[in-house]
Amino acid sequence: MTEQIWVQPPDASALNKLHENTAVSQLGIVVTCVGNNFLEGVMPIDQRTKQPFGLMHGGAAVLLLETLASAAANHCVDSEQEICVGLEINCNHVRATRTGSVTGRATAVHVGRRSMIWQLEVRDEQGRLVTTGRLTSAVTARL
Repeated sequence: MTEQIWVQPPDASALNKLHENTAVSQLGIVVTCVGNNFLEGVMPIDQRTKQPFGLMHGGAAVLLLETLASAAANHCVDSEQEICVGLEINCNHVRATRTGSVTGRATAVHVGRRSMIWQLEVRDEQGRLVTTGRLTSAVTARL
């Protein structure tokens, strides 16, 4: 799926402002890039995002990915009428990383009227795959 999917195109600056004073900003996550069918962001590997063995915490990677996929999904619907909520996220951590930063990307696989599927990837500064996964979102009426 490479065509434009946005009902309301995301704005990285507006998303970063929306994430102020949340878990997203506490981990240093910043949305950096909007494509036709993806949203991308970066997260530092530091004391906020490491586990006790000095590696990037898998939960921090998942938080990065869920943030990107959820923000992206909610820009694929009419926000006056609908919202997207996560139903399931599945991630596999395939490489450890200790320093620098990582880049996460959520890419649309399926954007439907009732559900969406997002392919997730975290890559290190050398472009190597660190975490991969999928998020399924439900499209629901705004209450």
